[in-house]
Amino acid sequence: MAKILYGVAGEGRGHAMRARAIVESLRAEHDIVIYAPEYAYELLAAVYQDSDVAVRRIPGLCFHYDSRYRLDYWKTGWPTLRYVVGVRYLIRRLQRDIEAEQPELVITDFEPSLPRAAERCGVPFISLNHQHFLVTYDLSSIPSYLQRHVGFMARVVRTYYSGQVETIVSSFFFPPLKPIYREVAQIGVLLRPEIVRASRRHGAHIVAYLRRFASSTLLGALEQCGCEVRVYGLGAGPRRGSLRFFDVDAFRFVEDLATSRALISTAGNQLVGEALFLEKPVLALPECGNFEQHINAYFLRQSGAGMSVAMERIRPAHIHAFLHRLDDFRGRIDRERLYGNPKALAIIKRYLQGPPRPQPAAESQPAREKVLV
Repeated sequence: MAKILYGVAGEGRGHAMRARAIVESLRAEHDIVIYAPEYAYELLAAVYQDSDVAVRRIPGLCFHYDSRYRLDYWKTGWPTLRYVVGVRYLIRRLQRDIEAEQPELVITDFEPSLPRAAERCGVPFISLNHQHFLVTYDLSSIPSYLQRHVGFMARVVRTYYSGQVETIVSSFFFPPLKPIYREVAQIGVLLRPEIVRASRRHGAHIVAYLRRFASSTLLGALEQCGCEVRVYGLGAGPRRGSLRFFDVDAFRFVEDLATSRALISTAGNQLVGEALFLEKPVLALPECGNFEQHINAYFLRQSGAGMSVAMERIRPAHIHAFLHRLDDFRGRIDRERLYGNPKALAIIKRYLQGPPRPQPAAESQPAREKVLV
């Protein structure tokens, strides 16, 4: 049995769901400790409460939005600065954990502190996320208005960490890799057990997943789509016409998605990939200012498995047009290619069979100080 430390970024459900897919496949044979901030911690701590998988809270980055549902750069920037100032103390804390736990491997899903601590301790780490598509994929086909943002976003991704023994990029779309990144593992979506085991059928309802907020225009458009819409992400609430509102319960959500006609949601890679694996066409609503989601939405359109409309522009006509083409969209879904678990696990298990561990760089040992998180 090997010890694995797993760092998970805290913004959005995709990071947590990817981590859960891998953890569920490894936990029977290996001892796993998850480090996660914010939303990812809340999701994973609830799932693994009183289990053999430990989930520990750490500080992390989180996005904030204004009253118009746009990314609020000021509210996001100040906590980010505070995190950056304190990150060296967090890395020292994680170094102490690594020294105590003696893991064979560290995995990071876009969490930057744990891999830095691993590198200082000479422990190999694997990068497994979606965001590295911005660095490794050939994105020359995307529209020019998105091209302008790719360079900046790729620089941000590169600053998170370097030195990983493997880079695995999980995505529902598969453009070519850049020539200099031919060794990168390009895999499908990492699917948790409930998704893989779900019984699929095409029911009468639609599932909508919206992150934290929804405008009256969006809710009005959903209400006029002509069928029941089960809305997740806004919390439980009273019924509004054809709209029913539910708390995010992982098992109920999967059942509703697997038996739905289609998904209408924000354009996060993980959820779009899960829906497509369940043969549900997707109407993606990329959030204003979230250019990663706009790129995801572009590739969804290119795949032929769905449509996209900017969230602030959605109207009933868009939803009706989407529902009219469900059979065409469904026929373009390649479920086998979307299933990324086997390839990811094969790579990870190579590093749990005793490869030579790199020696840590010589450096002075930091003082052992108490860090409040």
